[in-house]
Amino acid sequence: MNILFVCTGNTCRSPMAAALLQDMARKEGVDIKVKSAGIFAQPGQGATQGAIQALKQEGIDIADTHRASPVSADLLEEADIILTMGTSHKEALMAKFKSVNGRVYTLKEYAYGVKGDIDDPFGGNLDIYNKTKEDIKEALREIINRRRYNEDWNR
Repeated sequence: MNILFVCTGNTCRSPMAAALLQDMARKEGVDIKVKSAGIFAQPGQGATQGAIQALKQEGIDIADTHRASPVSADLLEEADIILTMGTSHKEALMAKFKSVNGRVYTLKEYAYGVKGDIDDPFGGNLDIYNKTKEDIKEALREIINRRRYNEDWNR
C-alpha cells in the first residue's frame, strides 16, 4: 500500500501526517509506504520548526530527513491512496490530474466520511502546530483502527 499526503508547501501538515502514519504503522506492524508532497512546494525546503518541534514531542525526528517535494504525476501514479489536508488540495489535484479520481480524499473525508480540512499551522506558534498534529493523529488512528478490523484501505 502506497499512501501520499498532500498539502500546500509540504513543510507542515503533509510531512507531519506522513511521519505520524509511518510511526503508527511501524508500531502496528502494518506494511505501507508513505510519502508527502505539496501543491506549491519549493523542492528541497525543510520542514518548519513548528512541525519539527511538534513531532519531536512524539519521539519522531524529521529535521534532517524531510525535504519538500512538489506534487508530480509520478508521485500520484505510484500512490494507491492520496490524502489531502484540505478540500482545495483535492480539487486542484482532480482538476489537473484526471487519473487521481477515485483515489484522492481529504484526510477527514477518508477517516470520518465528512467534509473538512486540517487547519494550516504555518506561521503559528507551537500550540497551533500541536493542535494540528493532534487533529492529524486522531484521523490517522481512525484509519488504522478501521484497517485493523477491515484489512481494506479503500473507503
